[in-house]
Amino acid sequence: MSGIVVIKCGGSTLEQLSDDFFQSISKLKQEGKHPVLVHGGGPDINQMLEQLSIESEFVDGLRKTTSVVLDTVEMVLCGRVNKQLVKRTQEGEGLAIGLAGCDANLLMVKPVNVEKLGYVGEPIEVNADLIHTLIDQQLIPVIAPIGVDENGTHFNVNADTAAGAIAEALGANELIFVTDVDGILKDGAALATVTEEEVHQFIQNGVIYGGMIPKVRAALHSLKGSLPFVRIVNGKHAVFSAGNGLSGTKIVKQTAPTLS
Repeated sequence: MSGIVVIKCGGSTLEQLSDDFFQSISKLKQEGKHPVLVHGGGPDINQMLEQLSIESEFVDGLRKTTSVVLDTVEMVLCGRVNKQLVKRTQEGEGLAIGLAGCDANLLMVKPVNVEKLGYVGEPIEVNADLIHTLIDQQLIPVIAPIGVDENGTHFNVNADTAAGAIAEALGANELIFVTDVDGILKDGAALATVTEEEVHQFIQNGVIYGGMIPKVRAALHSLKGSLPFVRIVNGKHAVFSAGNGLSGTKIVKQTAPTLS
C-alpha cells in the first residue's frame, strides 16, 4: 500500500498542536494518503509520577521503567493521551481508532537492557497486517508505544523508536517527527538538511544530545528501508496537505550539499 505517512507526535507538543494540524491530518486522507499517528506523552507521565510520588530517571535519553513506573506509563499513554489524540483527530473530521502496541501483538519487542533500563523494549516485529486492515477501513490509527514480548509481558517503548519501526514495517512513504523544536539545531539555528554521516558526527560532538538522540537514531534506522528521508518539524507550525511545505530538518540517505 502506497501513500502511508507515519507521524510521530512528541508528548511535549501535544498541548501545542492546533486545530489546523488535526484538520490537515484529515485532508491527507482526502488526498489519498494514509496517516498513521504514533505518540509519546512524557510531560503527562512526569506529572502523574509526581502526583503518585514515584521516582523516575532517564538513562541515555530513555526512561528507566520499573514495574511501578510501567503501570503509570501505560495508564497515561493508553488512557488519557491516546484518547485525547483520538478525540482531537475526530474533531478535525478524521475517523480515528486508538490502540496500543500491546493490542493484537501490534508491537512485539525484546528488552533493551533489563538491568540498566528495566521494562524498556526494542521493537523486533510489527503487526503490519493489522494496521493495513484499519487503513482499508478508512480509519486513522493512533498508536500508544506500549509493546509486548513473547511471554505477554508489557514494555515501555520510546515513541520515536516505535514510529521508526512502524514506518519501516509498513513501507511508509513518509516519516515525520513532530516535536517542540524547529529541527536539529546547530549554533541556535535549525539545519535544513543533514546526511546520515553528519547525524553520527553531531551525536559524537554533542550537537545532538538528550531526547533528540533516540529520535535521530530511529530516523537513521528507518532509512535502511525504502524511505528516502525523514523530517523533524516543530508542532507549532506543522500542517500536512498538498501545497503546504514543511520546515524543519530533513535527514537524507544521500549526500547533502555542504552545510555552511
